[in-house]
Amino acid sequence: MADHDRVEGPLKEAGGKIKEEWGDLTDNPETEAEGQADQAEGKVQNEWGEAKDEVRDATDDDR
Repeated sequence: MADHDRVEGPLKEAGGKIKEEWGDLTDNPETEAEGQADQAEGKVQNEWGEAKDEVRDATDDDR
């Protein structure tokens, strides 16, 4: 069972990419920066979910 962070993280990354591109197209550096921050947050969230899944799998194997 995948952790919800592994689902939400990539979605946040994708939304951030769209926001970054929109900021670039509209010449809005603030929106572009927000998109970059969203992408970074999504990546961290996904990696956190992967780590939790690995711990859960490791502890499930020991039973």
